[in-house]
Amino acid sequence: MNPVNDKLLKPYDPKATEGRIYKIWEDSGLFNPDKLPKKPKAKSYCVMLPPPNVTGSLHMGHAMNATIQDILIRKKRMEGYKTLWLPGTDHAGIATQNVVEKQLKKDGLTRHDIGKEKFIEKIWEWKEKYGDIILSQLKKLGASCDWSRTRFTMDKEYAKAVEAAFLHYHKKGLIYQGDRVVNWCVRCQTSLSDLELEYENIKGKLWYIKYPLKTAGYIIVATTRPETMLGDSAVAVNPKDKRYKDLIGKIVLLPIINREIPIIADKTIEMEFGTGAVKVTPAHDIADFEIGEKHKLSVYKVINQFGKMDLKDLDTKCPLGHLVSKWDGLKTKDAREKIIAELEKQNLIEKIDDYDLRISKCYRCGNIIEPQISKQWFLKMSGLAEIAKKAVKNKKIKFYPKRWEKVYLDWLDNVKDWCVSRQIWWGHKIPLEGTNDVLDTWFSSALWPFATLGWPDKNAKDLKEFYPTQTLSTARDIINLWVARMIFSGSEFTGKEPFSEIIIHPTILTKDGKRMSKSLGTGIDPMILIASHGADATRFGLIFQTMGGQDIHFSEDHIVAGKKFCNKIWNAARFVLERSAKEDINKKKLSKQDKKILRELDKVKKTINKNIDEYKFGHAIRALHEFFWHEFCDKYIEYAKEQKNKNTDAILSRVLVESLKLLHPFMPFITEEIWSFVPGKHKIGKLLIIEKWTRK
Repeated sequence: MNPVNDKLLKPYDPKATEGRIYKIWEDSGLFNPDKLPKKPKAKSYCVMLPPPNVTGSLHMGHAMNATIQDILIRKKRMEGYKTLWLPGTDHAGIATQNVVEKQLKKDGLTRHDIGKEKFIEKIWEWKEKYGDIILSQLKKLGASCDWSRTRFTMDKEYAKAVEAAFLHYHKKGLIYQGDRVVNWCVRCQTSLSDLELEYENIKGKLWYIKYPLKTAGYIIVATTRPETMLGDSAVAVNPKDKRYKDLIGKIVLLPIINREIPIIADKTIEMEFGTGAVKVTPAHDIADFEIGEKHKLSVYKVINQFGKMDLKDLDTKCPLGHLVSKWDGLKTKDAREKIIAELEKQNLIEKIDDYDLRISKCYRCGNIIEPQISKQWFLKMSGLAEIAKKAVKNKKIKFYPKRWEKVYLDWLDNVKDWCVSRQIWWGHKIPLEGTNDVLDTWFSSALWPFATLGWPDKNAKDLKEFYPTQTLSTARDIINLWVARMIFSGSEFTGKEPFSEIIIHPTILTKDGKRMSKSLGTGIDPMILIASHGADATRFGLIFQTMGGQDIHFSEDHIVAGKKFCNKIWNAARFVLERSAKEDINKKKLSKQDKKILRELDKVKKTINKNIDEYKFGHAIRALHEFFWHEFCDKYIEYAKEQKNKNTDAILSRVLVESLKLLHPFMPFITEEIWSFVPGKHKIGKLLIIEKWTRK
């Protein structure tokens, strides 16, 4: 028995191995591109870790995405590239502020009680204590990021980049301030973009209300929100709707307060909705605001920022003014009941139908959004959208799978000006006098691929060496929130697209196809999987299921299969290393079985390289699994047990060595551990992490 292999006699134990191996990697400094072995004319290869929120902990999507990126980085590192995988976290304005506010609430305090300065101090304290938890969890997964370059979107240097970007847009005339209807969260007390909303289908009502004509008769208006009718400026119909052809231009009396408002024609009105006649409330609906601007309608704001009726500025000199005054300050739900009761009293309700509603909610606190007019800062998007579209249409940037191009382009074709201001305390303050607003978190993260490398200093060493980056891997739900914005930002500020290829990885669902959610009890913690089965098994199980589909119905069975595969690799290595060959293969003495396994080895090399290059990671690991388990272990090793010659031993060693290299990007811990026991002149470096990659 070769004494160097004594440790291999014990079963493989990931708990005893993974922490020790990761420390060896970190101590080697080889995650840092500046400390890799110097190679003449080595090309750079850079991947940016999508910065997780500082409030976050590792979930299955993070684990999947990080594994994909690590596969790419480890392979390129072994191929001799100067590789940089740059990690970091996002300050996550609303989410982080909410976390700290909840802590204060336990002590019976609000942020207003302690003041802005003290509140910001508490957020920084929280960030220093908890903000890097997810990065430490990524290490458990085996992520080979250059931690020495870890960035945070509120770093002083990063803040300079954010300020420079805003002032650039402002000087160029692309930033403007204006009163427009925005998505307003009454809980977070801030505006939100359309992309920051979550939607829920609920059972609601559709009220058919009679709006009296000034002359005689009435027009029936259908609405799901009667509480906003006190702010109506018009009734709108489609100009092609023959039912209302003779009513366009007529005047109606707004029920309850008798305000005279016109019947207007607008082509955006859906004739199939309700009666085809709708109320127009420019202050409380984004679509209505646009109609109001087009037709120069008056604006009446009747709901305040806290989601309560605000009727103080409303002209209540009407027969029912005393009632309207009493409704001031009511919650919208309560005001709705009062208004409906009054309409019924006046016999102005034609009918009420059940109606399926799709309501929008704040993506952070879950409260229903209350659209309302507000003074905000906007970024003009038309020109920037064209830049982003051209990058993809001209094939400078490619999506994998290609189908996601359409999602990207469709959004850009219909994009609205971006509301970039937020009314919270935690974030990048807008660098103009007279405002206390901060910038939307996505404004700063849109600069991630180049601000992390030293921009706006165009001579920054990392910017010159690693920008543009090569591959972005991310989830489909932030194609518009983040990917599109990075593309036009990169082009606008550096003149170059920030990356050339985008991998959109599948979304991981529960086994029965439901969305994973910790709050709903349907989430699976990858850290528990790692603790139970090991990081390599977890990585294997995740990647094994990525076969090009849009969703994965996750099964832990694949993680268990990964653990069994680790044991198979370990036992095979033990057998091979006990028969370590000191001589090369003698090609003149190859048996039929020898020739077959060498052919299969060459075949799998080609397959793996092709699949990884095409981002078909599931296909690659399945091919490796099939080759190693069945061709090598089940067939050749069984054959080799009956052979006692140096040529067989040399072939065993060759196949093991090449297999470890191919497996390393997918299952780095066990392969690095076994590599430490492998003797031979083929070991160019001391660690497998920088061993020369194998290609046919």
